[in-house]
Amino acid sequence: MRLLPLAPGRPRWGSSRHLPSCSPTLLLLVLGGCLGVSGVAAGTRRPNVVLLLTDDQDEVLGGMPFSEYSTTNCQTGLRGEELSQEHLRTYLERTPLKKTRALIGEMGMTFSSAYVPSALCCPSRASILTGKYPHNHHVVNNTLEGNCSSKSWQKIQEPNTFPAILRSMCGYQTFFAGKYLNEYGAPDAGGLEHVPLGWSYWYALEKNSKYYNYTLSINGKARKHGENYSVDYLTDVLANVSLDFLNYKSNFEPFFMMIATPAPHSPWTAAPQYQKAFQSVFAPRNKNFNIHGTNKHWLIRQAKTPMTNSSIQFLDNAFRKRWQTLLSVDDLVEKLIKRLEFTGELNNTYIFYTSDNGYHTGQFSLPIDKRQLYEFDIKVPLLVRGPGIKPNQTSKMLVANIDLGPTVLDIAGYDLNKTQMDGMSLLPILRGASNLTWRSDVLVEYQGEGRNVTDPTCPSLSPGVSQCFPDCVCEDAYNNTYACVRTMSALWNLQYCEFDDQEVFVEVYNLTADPDQITNIAKNIDPELLGKMNYRLMMLQSCSGPTCRTPGVFDPGYRFDPRLMFSNRGSVRTRRFSKHLL
Repeated sequence: MRLLPLAPGRPRWGSSRHLPSCSPTLLLLVLGGCLGVSGVAAGTRRPNVVLLLTDDQDEVLGGMPFSEYSTTNCQTGLRGEELSQEHLRTYLERTPLKKTRALIGEMGMTFSSAYVPSALCCPSRASILTGKYPHNHHVVNNTLEGNCSSKSWQKIQEPNTFPAILRSMCGYQTFFAGKYLNEYGAPDAGGLEHVPLGWSYWYALEKNSKYYNYTLSINGKARKHGENYSVDYLTDVLANVSLDFLNYKSNFEPFFMMIATPAPHSPWTAAPQYQKAFQSVFAPRNKNFNIHGTNKHWLIRQAKTPMTNSSIQFLDNAFRKRWQTLLSVDDLVEKLIKRLEFTGELNNTYIFYTSDNGYHTGQFSLPIDKRQLYEFDIKVPLLVRGPGIKPNQTSKMLVANIDLGPTVLDIAGYDLNKTQMDGMSLLPILRGASNLTWRSDVLVEYQGEGRNVTDPTCPSLSPGVSQCFPDCVCEDAYNNTYACVRTMSALWNLQYCEFDDQEVFVEVYNLTADPDQITNIAKNIDPELLGKMNYRLMMLQSCSGPTCRTPGVFDPGYRFDPRLMFSNRGSVRTRRFSKHLL
C-alpha cells in the first residue's frame, strides 16, 4: 500500500505545494531560517531525522537491554554493578530490544540521565512536540478538558511545534505514523479529519494505544482495521507504512519521521510469534518492590503491603507481556535501519529512540501504572545515532524530552533564538563538544486526577481517587498534584518535590545514597538547602524559554535571594497548582 501525501484537493499550510519550486533565490528566502547548518558543507542536503517513540517504556526496571547504567536484573533483582558475566549473558538473552541497542545505542550515544517533565502520555508528548514544560504548553492530563489535542492546543500550540517549523521554515518532508495524543480524533476536537499543521504525511491512531480493532487517520480520512495479524497488527502496520514512505518520498528534500508505537502500553497484545517469549521472566524484585512507602505522600502510603498474590501475578504477567510487545518494536527498528542503509540515507540520518514516560510494577506496593514522581516513572531510555556521533558513547548529562525539539531544529540549522522552547539542543553533546556548560536541574510537574464519585468496584473508597486497580490500590488522586526539581551535579544527586495538598507535603531524596528512593530525608536535610530548593522549584515553575535554563542551586552562577521567596511566593504558587483553564 502506497502512502500518499496530503490530498491535492486539501492544501495545507506547510505542505510542499506552498514551497516555491521555480526560483532558487525564492526558495532560499523561504528556508532562510535554516541556512548555515553547523558541520554541513555548502550544497549538501541537510541531515534527515527519525524519532522513534514508544509508549510507557521504562528505563529503570529493565525496559532497555543491560548497559553500564541499568539498575536491575529482571530475574535476580541484583543491581547492575553486582552482575557476573554469566548473569549478564543470561540477562542479554532475555531482553526484548537487543537489535535496537546494537543498531542505535552501540552505534551512537546512550543518555543515562534522560527524564520526562510529566509522567503521563499526553503532557509528555506535548512537551516533545513543543519543547516546553507542561506549565507552558498547558496540557495537564489525557483529557480534552486537560488540553490533550483540544481546540485550544490545535490553535495555540500545534502551529509552533518543531515539525511545523521544520516543514514551513526548513523545507523538510514530515511524516507521522502512530499514536499522536490520547484525545486525537475526538469529535469535539475536529475528529480524524484534523491533520495538525506542518505534516506532509499523516498516519495517526485515533485516541489511545491499541494493537487491533483501531481506526487511523490517513491524511484526514478514516480507515478502520480489524484483528487479522498479517494486515492489522499496529506495530507492523507502522513499520510497513514507514518503509513505504522511504520508497516514495522526494529525494530532493531532507525528511523528518516520527514513528510512535503502541508498545509497550496496555493492553499488551503481542504478535502471535512472540506470545510465548519471556516465560521465565518476572518483574524486578528490587529494594523498593512490595514495601510500604514510609514517609511518603498519603497516596503511596495507602497501597496495601504486602501485595496480594493475585496482584503480584497480575503485575508479573503485565511485565512479561510488555516485553513481548517490544519484540515487534525491535523488528521495526531493524527493518527501518536496513532500509535507510539500502537507500543510502543512513549515514546522513540522525535516529532518536525514546519513550513518553516510565512505568512501575510493584514498587512501593503500587501494582502497575505511571504518574508518580519516582525514577521508575520519570526516567526514560534515550539512544541516538547519526552523523558526527562516535559509537559506544554514554553521556551522563541531565537531559529531558523538551530537548528533542530544539535538537532536531538545530540539526536542521534553524535559529533556536526564534523559538519559545524551554529545552536545549543536545547537538553539542552528541558531537562531543568539550568544556560544555550544561544544566544541573530539570522540572517535573504533574496534576493529579480523581473521580467525583465513589468507584463502584471499590465502595470503601471515598471520591477523589482514580486508577484503583487491582485490589483497589489507587494510583492517582486530585491532590496527587506535585512539582519537583531533579538535580544532578558533580557533588549532588537530589530530587526535591512539593505536593499541592493541605500540608504542602515535601519529599526529598539523595539518590547517591538511596537510588531506590526509599528514605524521604525532607525532615533531616539542611534547612538552608531546603529553602534554596524550594526557591528554585518556584522559579522553574514560572520559567519560560531562556529563564528555564538559568543556573541551578549547585551551579557556580547561581544566586539566591531569600527575599524573593516572600515577594514571589503567592503569584508563583497560584500559577503552579492552579487548575488549567482552556
